[in-house]
Amino acid sequence: MIVKRALALALCGSVSLAACAPAYATTSPYQAAATMSQPAPSASATQETSNQVQQLVAPIALYPDSLVAQILAASTYPAEVVEAQRWIAQHHSLHGKQLADQVNTQSWDPSVKALTAFPSVLANMNSNLSWTSALGEAYVKDPQDVMNTVQDLRQRAEQAGNLRSTPQQTVSTQGQQIVIEPSDPDVVYVPQYDPWLAYGPPLVAWPSWYWYPGLYLESPGIAFGLGIGIGLFAGFGWGWHHWGFDWGRHAMLFNHRAFVSRNARIFNHRVAVNHQFRGGFHHFGGAAHFGGSHFAGGYHHFGGVQHFASAAHFGGFHGGGFHGGGFHGGGFHGGGHGGRR
Repeated sequence: MIVKRALALALCGSVSLAACAPAYATTSPYQAAATMSQPAPSASATQETSNQVQQLVAPIALYPDSLVAQILAASTYPAEVVEAQRWIAQHHSLHGKQLADQVNTQSWDPSVKALTAFPSVLANMNSNLSWTSALGEAYVKDPQDVMNTVQDLRQRAEQAGNLRSTPQQTVSTQGQQIVIEPSDPDVVYVPQYDPWLAYGPPLVAWPSWYWYPGLYLESPGIAFGLGIGIGLFAGFGWGWHHWGFDWGRHAMLFNHRAFVSRNARIFNHRVAVNHQFRGGFHHFGGAAHFGGSHFAGGYHHFGGVQHFASAAHFGGFHGGGFHGGGFHGGGFHGGGHGGRR
């Protein structure tokens, strides 16, 4: 018995020392994020993490490059995503230049402002807030891994016959990297597809995934709805043409520079997750509870991990049951259905 107690105390001491291991940060022109010194993960842990990143990236990997960049950046500001969605719902009468002018006065990150041109995308991020937050943390933790996963899934979709040039979008290559751009630079079509079936062998769906209307198909293939005019939003410093990728350097760009999230909460949270959970993802259902425009009491942590309750409640609206906004991004452009393939 004494030997067992001594062994238990020794193990506890080892865990405590490991939990106090110091962190260090590395910075490069294309990636500024802290990394933690940690043991090499096992093969099973590496595979699990890879599968989780695929789950996170699958719903957006077939979007045009600039839209993927906006979503990845905005996902590092989940509180602002909810605030912007609520604001859009309260200002549904605004359209075109009026909407863009009012959005420009808000204090949100440029990426969140940019997504107001795509209200269905913004509403989907709000409805699937646990996914949004985990996506942002994955990007902050390892942007190169996230971008590599985007390319891997695009290649798989191309092989499955679900990614090609259409009247709505142009699919090209830069070296071995696949680039997706609007066929008309002033009109963007958000593709509709099943993120768990579009890449060939089915992927495991993100836990408690909510299928936002108008963004997803119920079968393999890809289609397009109405185009969204982005001309009125492009004139602002946060608009469409300010976002993109330098795939060769594994960099997501904003205004021709590598994007670095300034959200201290998610940055510090990611450090805690890396330190305590060795970089694994920990999922909670639904979304966070909001009282007013911001997180009620800030982020809720359990052992260093943000807690998200079963659904989002803000200003009387229930996340997953309310979908505000409609299309406000400079008007519709019809006749854009690409059909199922």
